[in-house]
Amino acid sequence: MIDDKEALARQRYMILNLVRVAGVAMVLAGIAIARGVIDLPVPLGWVLAFAGLFDFFFAPRLLARGWRSNDQ
Repeated sequence: MIDDKEALARQRYMILNLVRVAGVAMVLAGIAIARGVIDLPVPLGWVLAFAGLFDFFFAPRLLARGWRSNDQ
């Protein structure tokens, strides 16, 4: 049983870190689009950058809150 809890905790930790890395990647891609490095519309770059910021700062908290409510 302890191994199951530990495995679940490791899996959730990895998911939280992947969500944060994806958020950073979205911010960097959005900045590249906004600066004209990637040939896409500039407003798309800003939207992608702000979505990445939301993903980096708030998505892990929302995931953890959902997991906490399911565990109880």
